[in-house]
Amino acid sequence: MIADFQDWARSRQVRIETSLQTLLPAADVPPERLHDAMRYTVLGGGKRVRPLLAFAAGELNNADEERVTIAAAAVELIHAYSLVHDDLPCMDDDVLRRGKPTCHVEYDQATALLAGDSLQSLAFQLLAEYRLTDSPQMQLEMIRQLAQAAGSRGMAGGQAVDLASVGKTLSLPELEFMHIHKTGALIRAAVMLGAYCGTSLNENQLTSLDHFAKCIGLAFQVVDDVLDAEASTATLGKTAGKDAENNKPTYVSILGSSQARELAEELRRDAYQALEIFGATAGRLRQLTDFIIHREF
Repeated sequence: MIADFQDWARSRQVRIETSLQTLLPAADVPPERLHDAMRYTVLGGGKRVRPLLAFAAGELNNADEERVTIAAAAVELIHAYSLVHDDLPCMDDDVLRRGKPTCHVEYDQATALLAGDSLQSLAFQLLAEYRLTDSPQMQLEMIRQLAQAAGSRGMAGGQAVDLASVGKTLSLPELEFMHIHKTGALIRAAVMLGAYCGTSLNENQLTSLDHFAKCIGLAFQVVDDVLDAEASTATLGKTAGKDAENNKPTYVSILGSSQARELAEELRRDAYQALEIFGATAGRLRQLTDFIIHREF
C-alpha cells in the first residue's frame, strides 16, 4: 500500500511539475529577469502537497486529470507567491527556502515582490482561461473560493494575524483562528477545487469534504510547528527554529511537542471520520492524511 501511494504521488508530482514548466512564462520572454525569478521560485522544489490533495479529491467523483492539473497548478502558484512574500525582509526575513536562496536573495527585493504579484495573477488567469468544469457557475465558484482563500479572509489575513502576534501569548483558539486562515484556507481550496472538476457532489458530501479539508489544514500546520522545533535546517530546506528565534506563538510553544503530536493525531481521526461518507473512493485522501501527519520533512 505504501509503495502504491508513493508511485501515485510521484506520478502526480511529475505531472504538476511538467505542467507548471509549460504554464509559466519562458525565461527568455521579456521581461526576462522577472520570468526567470517566477520559474526559480516555483519549479524544482517542494512536495506539492496541495496539488496532491487536489488530485486525490478529484478521484472522489471521476474528475478529468487534465482539468484537475490546471486547478492544482493555480493553487500551487498562489502557494509559491505566498512563500516569496513571506520570506521578504518586511515579513519573516528568511534567506533559505526549499534548500536554496530565497527569491529576494537570489534576485532582489523588488524582483521578488513583482514575481509574487505575477504568480498570483497567473493563478487566476489559469482558472479563467481553461475549461475546468461543465458548469460556468461552478467555475466562477472555483475562482471565488481561491480568491477568498488567498485574501484577507484567508491566507493574507492569517499572515497579518501572525505578524501581529509576534512576542505575544495566544490561546489555543486564537492560534487555530490564525492557522485556519494562514495555512488552512489554501489547503481547503486545493481539496475543493479538485473535487469541483468532477461530477457534482451533494450537499452532505460537500460539507463532509470541507470539514476534512479544515482538519487536514490545521494538522499540516501542527506538524509544521513540530518539525520547525525538532528538525534541522538541512532536513527542512529552510531555516529551522525560526519561529522560536522570532518569538512566534506556535502549537509547540503552547502545547509542547508531545501534546502537539497528539493534537495532530486527533485531527487525523477527525479527518478520517469526515471521509466515511465517500467510502473506498477516498482512499487517496486517507493516504495523504497519513503522509501529512507522519511526514518527517
